[in-house]
Amino acid sequence: MVRFLRKIHLYAYFAAVLFFFCLGYPFLYFYARNPKKHYRKLVFFRRWISLAGIYAVGIRVQVKYETPIDWSKNYVLCANHTSFLDITILNYLCKYPFSFMGKIELLNNPITRIFFQTIDIPLKRDSKISAFKAYKRALELLREGKSLAIFPEGKIDDNYPPDLHHFKSGAFRMASENQTSILPIVIQDAWQILWDDGKTYGTKPGVIHVSVLAPIAPNAEGSEAFSSLEAEVYHKMREAWKIYNK
Repeated sequence: MVRFLRKIHLYAYFAAVLFFFCLGYPFLYFYARNPKKHYRKLVFFRRWISLAGIYAVGIRVQVKYETPIDWSKNYVLCANHTSFLDITILNYLCKYPFSFMGKIELLNNPITRIFFQTIDIPLKRDSKISAFKAYKRALELLREGKSLAIFPEGKIDDNYPPDLHHFKSGAFRMASENQTSILPIVIQDAWQILWDDGKTYGTKPGVIHVSVLAPIAPNAEGSEAFSSLEAEVYHKMREAWKIYNK
């Protein structure tokens, strides 16, 4: 019975997101014709659709900051990945314009497609050409003063309950090369509300707890520098994850 109710809630969530997406689509269609000019407006609608969708079905976000964050600066936002809701959570956190880097399959999703065709960066993991183009585009955004959101684990954990896995190096290489601070974000329990895509356990109303750690600035450039940065970020995120998910 519980599983059935959670599946009903999942369909209600999808319906809510689709409803708000349809409301905003005429504007999105117009803005998508010139994404460079309308970058901020596209980011606004991405955020509005995400938040309206979760609020409509009783999902809330509670954030704890290790230190106050100056959101007017740009960052490489590094978050763990356990749920489809993680994108929504980063939209909730960052009120300033930023882009996601995500798997190319998001171009097949009718809602995320328009954003990954315009303001976000699709990446095909097994293609060196795709990786190079995505990396180059990400650096361009950082140099323009925009923030970039990456899930450095590369995918959602196949195991339930999920754990924090080792990171891929791309985010830290970019941060070191551009001397942009990493903002570690630990999404503690989104997986309890909606794990992965929700097909197995469905969803439920509730509060998602998020820990935003202090920004970590790269100290130097080069392979040793980004490896050191990666290790430091992983260690701090791992500790925050372990404290909450005992």
